[in-house]
Amino acid sequence: MTRYDVVVVGSGAGGLAAAVAAAHGGRRVLVLERDTVCGGATAWSGGWMWAPGNPLARADGVDEDPAEFRSYLHAALGKDYDAERVDAFLDAAPEMVRFFHTETALRFVPGARICDVYGDLPGAGTGHRSVAPQPVDLRELGPEVARLLRRQLYETSFLGMGIMAGDDLGLFLSASRGDPRGLLHATRRVGRHLLDLVRFRRGMQLVNGTALVGRLLRAALDAGVEIQTSSPVLELVREGDRVTGVVASTPDGPRTIAAGRAVVLATGGFPQDVRRRRAVFPRGEEHHTLAPPTADGAGITLGESVGGRLRTDLASPAAWCPVSLVPFRVGRRTGVFPHIMDRAKPGSIGVLRTGRRFVNEANGYHDYVTAMLAATPADEPVQSWQIADARFVRRYPLGMAKPLPVPLTPYLRSGYLTRGRTLEELARRCGIDEAGLVSTVAEFNRAARRGEDPEFGRGSTPFNRYGGALAPLEKGPFYAVRVVPGSFGTFAGLATDARARVLDAADAPIPGLYAVGCDQASVMGGHYPAGGINIGPAMTFGFVAAHDIGGRS
Repeated sequence: MTRYDVVVVGSGAGGLAAAVAAAHGGRRVLVLERDTVCGGATAWSGGWMWAPGNPLARADGVDEDPAEFRSYLHAALGKDYDAERVDAFLDAAPEMVRFFHTETALRFVPGARICDVYGDLPGAGTGHRSVAPQPVDLRELGPEVARLLRRQLYETSFLGMGIMAGDDLGLFLSASRGDPRGLLHATRRVGRHLLDLVRFRRGMQLVNGTALVGRLLRAALDAGVEIQTSSPVLELVREGDRVTGVVASTPDGPRTIAAGRAVVLATGGFPQDVRRRRAVFPRGEEHHTLAPPTADGAGITLGESVGGRLRTDLASPAAWCPVSLVPFRVGRRTGVFPHIMDRAKPGSIGVLRTGRRFVNEANGYHDYVTAMLAATPADEPVQSWQIADARFVRRYPLGMAKPLPVPLTPYLRSGYLTRGRTLEELARRCGIDEAGLVSTVAEFNRAARRGEDPEFGRGSTPFNRYGGALAPLEKGPFYAVRVVPGSFGTFAGLATDARARVLDAADAPIPGLYAVGCDQASVMGGHYPAGGINIGPAMTFGFVAAHDIGGRS
């Protein structure tokens, strides 16, 4: 039997954070990844993490009272506020960022202008509570990382090249308006990417989630962590009531692997498990996740097999995201595009089949889907349409469709985009009520010209205004893309305590078993108060778990 101190099941942000921190504490660590590559949903994410009070903020002169963070979460989470776990997260997050930023290959950049979602709540932040991975060239991380790293999700890229939120994205968008700085930046980035595709058959400029996972993999290898891919864990091994190892199916055959101190579950939750979705999601069959196929609840099942308890009593079972379905000719597959930033840009609104708006489009993506679910009658499919005018589509992305100079023709031919010379024609082609849409746009335009949205308050918070100003939809032709419910991952997960230990039905910790990331029930109680509240807690509780494991006698 092969022996390790710690076995980590899964290789997303939470699992790799636990592995790196445990290895730095002198433990022998093995990461078992079921897929052929590492990174899970993290590699396909924006890579941002909410970590208030982090040292990058303090270095920029922002030193907030932690009571502000607690006040904000109290107000945002309401009855779902778990003081013990929230305190554990807020206390450990700054040290987690410091450790990875100063002692490993992971480097962060500050989210100086990224605001908390609910700016009208007490304690809401207007920047510096988030960090993101610093971009890096894959060649700097070495061939082993290149072999292990999941590639950028094509739908959230430009020809496979990731674009980072902030200055990078801003310059790309300014290029569509003819700004010389933007054009130069875009030309350099795209030109270098095309050369990389010719030389290496993949993009080498890592940003967002690929930069985070790539840097974490480098940190893990530097610390002596062993990483085994194509190795699903089949069962947990117990001695008495303690978890002492795993049985895994590896390329070399079945192996029983001892974990002298602990097993950490970090397999990505269950957004791809249709059975569980149907049990806990509203309209669970109508769902398109941005998580990879391996996020099918395997870690939850392992935890339950030894008495762990699945928590479904959260405000929401998943981290919702509005998505559109992209038909690709190559491979005859359908892609999933997340509508993260385009909803808030000037010259666009979201409507239901009735032609009526149903939400503040510039609020968080989680709120958009929550509102769409609530507004759709039970006997109708859950869907909406993002409507935009001609000025919008030439300046901003409309879903997968890119602004100038990228042509819209391929998206129109595939049926992804619908176009109408008038609003009435657009409504007919989409199956939207014509009178409802015309009336809605007229009402919205009258208020938008004054910079107001009396119906939903769009533009009333710093988070809203960061997304873009209000503007009417006036210049035809008009365009629409159909939007349906999706998610980044699950909030429902195994019950854990403030030390990330898995709890049984009596709320007692199961010795030797921890859960992090989406295998752990969200510390945010099923709410989405800020961008990065998936990865921030995932890495923080991975860090917390490693320290708790290291301190066990």
